[in-house]
Amino acid sequence: MKIDLNCDMGESFGAWTMGDDEALMPHVTSASVACGWHAGDPAVMRRTIRLAKRHGVRIGAHPGYPDLIGFGRRPMQLSPAEVRDSLLYQIGALWAFARAEGVKLQHVKPHGALYHAASKDPVMAKAIAEAIAEADPTLIVVGLPRSELVEAGQEARLKVAREGFGDRAYNEDGSLVSRRLPGALITDPDAVADRVLMMLEGKARAITGRTIAIAVDTICLHGDTPGAAGIARRLRERLVEAGVQAVPLEELLAR
Repeated sequence: MKIDLNCDMGESFGAWTMGDDEALMPHVTSASVACGWHAGDPAVMRRTIRLAKRHGVRIGAHPGYPDLIGFGRRPMQLSPAEVRDSLLYQIGALWAFARAEGVKLQHVKPHGALYHAASKDPVMAKAIAEAIAEADPTLIVVGLPRSELVEAGQEARLKVAREGFGDRAYNEDGSLVSRRLPGALITDPDAVADRVLMMLEGKARAITGRTIAIAVDTICLHGDTPGAAGIARRLRERLVEAGVQAVPLEELLAR
């Protein structure tokens, strides 16, 4: 069995440091790099790409709302055209740094509030898929299983990757529990590993205790989760013990 492990990275900005990318990078196979709107800046983007390249980790764009203060986790009212053009702008920025460092982009994963809006709003999901197809039709779209974003990606004839979250709690409908609610974030390394191994069996346990069906191609670990590096390290250990190979999305979805 194979699975991709992705992490949201490059989310520092200027003198503000977010996450420990140096410690996390050796334990993941794909990195979703902030593109300067919800987090990140030009120097951070280049530095993160270089770090990923050094560890053989594939690069993806992690575009978000133009909301540095709110870290892209607050809803915004953008038109479909604004969403499409903002995605194209951010993907293009990261693409330029990737090209300068001699690597290619693998995927696009919207960030935060944009990701969740696109999971339920077919108009926004279509705008995102259109932007990705315009930027590079070989890019992989990453979204929640059974979401509007995954469906829009398929309709645009893009490869899609269904994403599970090892460090976040689920509602019974497969959506993520709001970060404002208790129990939304899981920080115990073995608890995260238990949840991921359960997902590989096609199941997840909702915050209510009910078991729900889920199918995933990639597992996200948030770089800003407390103890993220230790969580990632323990997860890789548990995957090896279970005979699961961690591979990048391009390899996993190759056909």
